[in-house]
Amino acid sequence: MQQESELAAITADRPKWFDQAIAMPRKEGTVDVDGCPIFYMEWGDPASPGIIMVPGLIATLRCFSFIAPLLSRDYHVVAFDLSGQGDSGVREDYPESARAAEVLSVAEHTGLFNNDEKPLIIAHSYGATIAFAAIEAASRRFGGIIILEMMTLRSEQIEAFRSGNAVRGDAKPHRVYPDLETAMGAYKLGPVQPCENEYLLQYSARHSLREVEGGWAWKYSPNLYANDYRTNEWWAQQPIRLVQVPGRKAIIYGGLSPLFSQDSIDYLCELGGSDIPIIELPEAYHQMMLDQPLALTSALRAILSIWRTS
Repeated sequence: MQQESELAAITADRPKWFDQAIAMPRKEGTVDVDGCPIFYMEWGDPASPGIIMVPGLIATLRCFSFIAPLLSRDYHVVAFDLSGQGDSGVREDYPESARAAEVLSVAEHTGLFNNDEKPLIIAHSYGATIAFAAIEAASRRFGGIIILEMMTLRSEQIEAFRSGNAVRGDAKPHRVYPDLETAMGAYKLGPVQPCENEYLLQYSARHSLREVEGGWAWKYSPNLYANDYRTNEWWAQQPIRLVQVPGRKAIIYGGLSPLFSQDSIDYLCELGGSDIPIIELPEAYHQMMLDQPLALTSALRAILSIWRTS
């Protein structure tokens, strides 16, 4: 029943592994974090070592909900929606500290800190900066972080990239689409990229939308873009922060992405991060969960296995 309702709007052909992943047992719940309900899903045995997965900006935990089950044989995996995104509640403002508290509270609530092995964080894009804040606030509670391609560019490259891509700075209300099909058809990946896995595009689109009066609208809060602290200067500090954040680190990036390249690797080495393992997914773009889900899963399993045995 869970699988049927979850996949009802997916008309594209789906591979067997995807249906099996969605059908795997999971628990769902919410935890109150400073007055805001935060929605999460969890897979695997709570007695196993923990992983918490943090999505990127305006994304939902559904970008992980077909990958997390594939890691749950050996791990207790939790994915959650940041406030203002997905099925979590909204706030008046979204400071980094509030969202870092969500990482800690969800991990605490789901028992990830109860295991002898410290939980690991897997974070995509902007979600990595939230993970940094959580680790900075409680570094002794986490065992490391796997970063799924945070934008890692030099200052001049950041300015050039952001000047050529729309950067919102307002809280413009969402457009209401008349029906679900039209709304799903408006779904786009950012940065713009191709994706041959139509079933994953449809799945992500469907679970990024909610029914509202008059039709369908995006789940994320428009207020995420009000008082946006993510300036060019702020982004320029994140590679430095990546290198300096305590604990084990590894990076997985898309070989076809505009946000991470060989120069990004060189830059991190210049900053002192030459000891960070960095893995390229050759055919992946920024949204690697959607265009290369199985290659990403294999890379994650490899890193996790090495860390667990070293």
